[in-house]
Amino acid sequence: MSDSATNNGAGTGAEGSPHGAGDGTRAVRAGLPEPVKHEPTLPGPVFAAHFHLPGEPTGPYTYGRDENPTWTHLERAIGELEAPGQDDVETLVFASGMAAISSVLFSQLRAGDVAVLPDDGYQALPLVRDQLEAYGIEVRTAPTGGDAQLDVLDGAKLLWIETPSNPGLDVCDVRRLAEAAHARGALVAVDNTLATPLGQRPLELGADFSVASGTKQLTGHGDVLLGYVAGRDAGAMTAVRRWRKIVGAIPGPMEAWLAHRSIATLHLRVDRQNATALTVAEALRVRPEVTGLRYPGLADDPSHRIASQQMLRYGCVVSFTLPTRARADRFLDALRLVEGATSFGGVRSTAERRGRWGGDAVPEGFVRLSVGAEDPADLVADLLRALEESAD
Repeated sequence: MSDSATNNGAGTGAEGSPHGAGDGTRAVRAGLPEPVKHEPTLPGPVFAAHFHLPGEPTGPYTYGRDENPTWTHLERAIGELEAPGQDDVETLVFASGMAAISSVLFSQLRAGDVAVLPDDGYQALPLVRDQLEAYGIEVRTAPTGGDAQLDVLDGAKLLWIETPSNPGLDVCDVRRLAEAAHARGALVAVDNTLATPLGQRPLELGADFSVASGTKQLTGHGDVLLGYVAGRDAGAMTAVRRWRKIVGAIPGPMEAWLAHRSIATLHLRVDRQNATALTVAEALRVRPEVTGLRYPGLADDPSHRIASQQMLRYGCVVSFTLPTRARADRFLDALRLVEGATSFGGVRSTAERRGRWGGDAVPEGFVRLSVGAEDPADLVADLLRALEESAD
């Protein structure tokens, strides 16, 4: 694999990890219980609303909204990937990525507090901003690129970072922003959805929370809605857990089990998809109708320098702009191996014209392409053919 596809220089080891130093070894073993003769390696999902609980309500499992053994295995697995060898990190799983995002923002902020959000992040963030402001919380925004959020940090209680940003793929310096935020007394949360824990470890870069939608590449098959929050501060995570209990934003045991099963192939999928994304980006960069091409793994991408310092892998998403909305629509219709769908990170390539949703400050011809696990040559051929067929 090209060095531009996997930044081994950033370090992929896990000193102290019980399952070895390699990402693959860690992924296939993450969260598994100690082996018991005649029992499955990964126990099946536990479907239970309540548990036997005679006498005093002590012990780990009391009621299904609070804890579930299937969640426990998954939470341990994600924690081992987000913070290898670090036993002081707690992970909590949620019903969706937005449930996880909401749990951090609404458990940590109060009326009169200031939150700093990216203005080029996930399209649901404007809805979050409206709700925060309705609760009396001041919201400031700035772009991800150039570490612009530094300029609006004074007086903030929480800084929300999304890097790489979705869908524009800008990258900011997490360590620099975290140090500046902490110096001002602010907490730092990083949306790690696009990178995954095998691409970036925000907690090691100084963040207080690593938050992600497990719906995307973490599970990778387009069949699970899931989110999680990982953090080291016990008090902050207690508040996140309490929020989960209050709003009941819990995953079903089947979804949690499917997610844990899928993590075993995460390293295989990530390596294949990241390498193919670089191949696709290199093929698209020479096309005259393609402008604004972004992929952090490209050596000349505006984000490459920072990304190469803090990311282990650069992600599976490539973004670019075609001349018009009509051209983008014709291109997408002409694709045969790439499905027209929202979301990203799945084993089957998907693409969409992001302007169809509204909420993203992108040109009408802007395309977000999620590179799957198809053969690179086949995928590139399909993309180039669709560009030719969609020409005026």
